[in-house]
Amino acid sequence: MLDKIETDFPAHTPRPSNAPRALEGIRVVDFSHFIAGPFATMILADMGADVIKVETPGRGDDLRRYPPLHAELKHGAPFLWTNRNKRSVALDLKSPEGVAVARDLIATADVVVENFSTGVMARFGLDYEACRKIKPDLVYCSVSAYGREGSFADRLGFDPIAQVESGFVSMNGYADREGVRALSPVMDISTAMMACNAILGALVSRERGGPGQQVEVSLFDNAVLMTGYATMQHLFSGMDPQRHGNTSPDTCPSGVFQAKDCTFYINCGNDKIFQRLMAQVIERADLAEAAIYATGPERIRRRDELFAILGEVFAQQPWSHWQARMRAAGVPCGQVRTVGEAIRSPEARERGIVTRIPHDTVGWVPNVNLPIRYSATPIVDPVAAPAVGQHTERVLRELLGYDEARLTQLAQAGAFGDAAAVASRREAKA
Repeated sequence: MLDKIETDFPAHTPRPSNAPRALEGIRVVDFSHFIAGPFATMILADMGADVIKVETPGRGDDLRRYPPLHAELKHGAPFLWTNRNKRSVALDLKSPEGVAVARDLIATADVVVENFSTGVMARFGLDYEACRKIKPDLVYCSVSAYGREGSFADRLGFDPIAQVESGFVSMNGYADREGVRALSPVMDISTAMMACNAILGALVSRERGGPGQQVEVSLFDNAVLMTGYATMQHLFSGMDPQRHGNTSPDTCPSGVFQAKDCTFYINCGNDKIFQRLMAQVIERADLAEAAIYATGPERIRRRDELFAILGEVFAQQPWSHWQARMRAAGVPCGQVRTVGEAIRSPEARERGIVTRIPHDTVGWVPNVNLPIRYSATPIVDPVAAPAVGQHTERVLRELLGYDEARLTQLAQAGAFGDAAAVASRREAKA
């Protein structure tokens, strides 16, 4: 499955050993699962926070079973993508002993993150009001579907549901058919980024003498934001956005064209770019200066004829020819690539976006780096996503000072799962 990783991607280049970490000393106890919560905590972990991922014994985060699965890793690619640099502690939160351990962990934490259905953390006795009594200056982040309060607080939410209910899907696709969802979980990812920003803001406030606080980010709220300025356009005009396929309702010519050997996209975001495209790229100064193409609205009205002119010219030369000319002329353009082509592209290689990192079981696993570059506090070196409960004993010893007798007592009481889990722990220790 990963047989080409050593030839396709370079090994990760380690950060300077003496460089500080942006979130050095910050501890996060992470009760989240799937994408929106775990991706937020992974960003914090990449910045140097100590993230303790609390999982259900044996089963763990449901995202572990999203395909493609790797038999030796015992989880799939999506879990690997969103859970690096974390330590996994397996606790049965349906047992009083498991909750007691969780409370002890929270007492050492700066941040708690959860994205259970509304009411679940309260049933565990781990809601914000309970946790602030344990740690008054705690930053407690809840990622919910429709908010933790109000008449919709009970609703479950996943990325595609947020896409359709926010209006996002209605904007995407072609006018002659139903709108289409983005296959990428864009709402989960953007919600994670928003949650991370919210947590960082709360930590800065606390650092400046403010109190701990509850932070909430809603998937639906964020999805409406992700419709972009379409919301304001609707409020100004009363019109809903229409689907335009690969063309733009605001600029022209913007869209997909066919070179002699492949397809590419150009984006003429203003009049000057259009003029450079015509005069310098396709050598039609007459069109660049034509009054009928002078402004964006005029070009949009004549989109079909402009696309026909450009399409005929572009088909005569390969992409390498047009890319060089457009780059020289300052015309934004890009080849239409598959995901596999994108991560192996010269741009991705130069930026070090995808690398490989060592793994004790399978040798190497791929890693997709964050798009953040710090000059003074570089992102930490990536450590592959953990197995369920991989760090339970070590974390409880190091952070909580539990001795062997206490660990055995907890195991026998079911804090770490059923009798099979206890036997597994003994076997691992042996």
